[in-house]
Order: sequence, then C-alpha cells, then structure tokens
Amino acid sequence: MQTFTTIARLDDILDQADAFLLDQFGTLHDGISMYPGVAAAMARLRLAGKRIVILSNSGKRAAPNMARIARLGLPPESYDAFLTSGEVAWRLLAEGRLPALSGVRRCLVLSRGEDREALAGLALERTEDAAEADLILLLGSEADRIGLDAYSARLAPAARRGIPCLCGNPDRLMVLGDGQLAPAPGRVAELYAEMGGEVMWIGKPEPAIYTAAFALLAPWLGDGLDRGRIWAVGDSLEHDAAGAAAQGCRSLLVRTGIMAGRSSTELEAEMARCGLVPDAVIAAFA
Repeated sequence: MQTFTTIARLDDILDQADAFLLDQFGTLHDGISMYPGVAAAMARLRLAGKRIVILSNSGKRAAPNMARIARLGLPPESYDAFLTSGEVAWRLLAEGRLPALSGVRRCLVLSRGEDREALAGLALERTEDAAEADLILLLGSEADRIGLDAYSARLAPAARRGIPCLCGNPDRLMVLGDGQLAPAPGRVAELYAEMGGEVMWIGKPEPAIYTAAFALLAPWLGDGLDRGRIWAVGDSLEHDAAGAAAQGCRSLLVRTGIMAGRSSTELEAEMARCGLVPDAVIAAFA
C-alpha cells in the first residue's frame, strides 16, 4: 500500500506556502536543458506572490550557476535569489568562519572542468599535488570520465597526512545529460573518509546552507519566518527532504532527476531506507 501523499499539481499546496527552496539539477534541469513546464511553474509561483530561492548543492559559486540557467532559459527575474553550497563554502573560507582550517595555505581544488572562481579573493595558493596540499576543496566530480580509482590514487597522499577535505557538494549521485547516474562529489568525499581523511560537509542537508537561505528570505518574510510554510522541492530524499525536515520546513519530492523511473514500490523502499517520508510527491516540477 502506498504510504506517501501524491499531488497532481503545484496549486494543491500553494495556500500552504510562503516560499519555495528549489533544487536545481534533477529538479529544474538535467544540466543540458530545462525540464518541460519548469518556466511556467516558476511563473505560476511568482504570480501567486511566493518567494523563490534556488538552493543548489552545486560546488560552483552562485554567479556561474545563474549564468548557466539563464542560458537554459530561466532568467534572474524568475526567482528571488540563487544560493549554492559552493558559494556558502567560499563565504565561510573568506570570512574565516572555519577555525579548523586556520593556517591553511595550499589548496587542491577538485572540480568538474576548470573552476577559476573557487579560490578568487581567498588567501589560498592553488596546487595540483595532494602531497603538498594543506586542504582539499572538493567541488565537482569527473568520476564518470576517470573513475573513482583515479581519485583514490590522487588523494591517497593527502589522506595519509590527515589533510582536511572541505566538500562543497554533498550529493552522492549526479544526473548526466543522457539521464544516466554517476558518482558525484559526495561519493568522492566518502571515499576520502574511507581512506582515513577528515571531511567537512557544506550543503544540503547540512545546516549552514539553510541558515544562509533563511537570511535571504528574511527581508520578505521577516526574521521570525514560519519555516512550516517554506517548501523545499527536490529529487533527493537524503539531501532535499532530509535537510528540510531537519530545519522544520516541508518537502516536495519530484520524480525526476535521480528519482526518474522509480516505481512506487521502489520509492517506498528508498523512503524506508532513509527513514523519511516527504510531505508530498509530485511527478515533476511543472
């Protein structure tokens, strides 16, 4: 018997919401194109007076992510703010709010493609050698191209020396443009931990990214915002739904992204594994 609540359309929950925290990859787009109906859904929320923060576990900073979705057809006026785990990680480093990383100088950045913004404005020197790094900044994964064994080999010298890894994207799985799933940065971070390395996590479901999101919403909803009227929408139980539950928000799980093709039985099994049932499930954000 189905144990979760399914809604047919976003209008079914609009009167219960003041704001939405929208996941990006797997919810709005697949990295190559926007999912059908997303632009219309965003317009519907705006028309209803709802506040929208796109809350992404992307390891890249907010600006390049905003540029990406603009190219895909979602301009900045479609939402109120864009926040990424990569942006939060950068702010924490820039403001010295990670005491455990004081004194760090040389940083090995692991990203998907080149990421020039990762260390911009930070008092950190980039290195490509894990044997001389003081910090691993893990922002993206190319495990689909090079495999996890390549990461093990490259990171082993740092793990042996007890060098901390700051993971700015906790996702374990990522959706490729062809719909296939591949190991995401969170899986690489888990691998580093298995090798004996220390990992610090930034992003959903960890609290720092929600604290930053609530600060963005405060000018509209007030400092005493009602978290029970904030809906987190995403395709991950362990990141989007779990993070929302921990913060007293409500969750809407979309059956796209990493949930695409899951039967109701498989979905229930995944909920049982995570020990979490979202407040509602919808076929897609549309």
